[in-house]
Amino acid sequence: MLNQKQIEEIFTRFATVKERPLIELDYSTPYTLLVAVVLSAQSTDKTVNKATEKLFKVSDTPEKMVELGEEALKNFIRMIGLYNSKAKNIIASSKILIEKFNSVVPDNLEDLQSLPGVGRKSANVILNSIFEKNTIGVDTHVFRVSNRVGLCQTKNVLATEMELEKKIPDRFKSYAHHWLVLHGRYICKAKKPLCSQCIINGICQYENKT
Repeated sequence: MLNQKQIEEIFTRFATVKERPLIELDYSTPYTLLVAVVLSAQSTDKTVNKATEKLFKVSDTPEKMVELGEEALKNFIRMIGLYNSKAKNIIASSKILIEKFNSVVPDNLEDLQSLPGVGRKSANVILNSIFEKNTIGVDTHVFRVSNRVGLCQTKNVLATEMELEKKIPDRFKSYAHHWLVLHGRYICKAKKPLCSQCIINGICQYENKT
């Protein structure tokens, strides 16, 4: 396991390469990010962005989405995996936002998780990206990278989130999720990590480096 000095060095290096990383989903409002995040589950950001480029020109508010309707929404997002259930969740969430939250995306974990299709990871991503809270959304990339390099030794995403919350210095938490996602997406890949290109190679505890 990495010690605190090594953890500090890892995130210092991440920050040196990309000081303020941003989510790779395209959005213009809290609501459009919410929709994009729901669509991104088990799908690539690139595919989601391709679908939402057209969708958001037509429906970029809860009211417009409800007016569009579930069947029409499906036509915009058919290229995305699980589009049937995602369309259902987006329409249901839009109705809840209108009826319960005055069409405003809530700024807390509990209310966000009450929306269909929004799990803890998605809620944390929204809180971090929109409301600038120091939350860490743990997806497959974050889970893999954190356990592979030695940030933690955990068996599920919730335990990973809790460990990262404890170990990552506060000054890095705003962007920690984004750094870990990008590192897992482009360098520390699942099957063939690009260890020779890795800026934390000398610190990483992974035994099977390529």
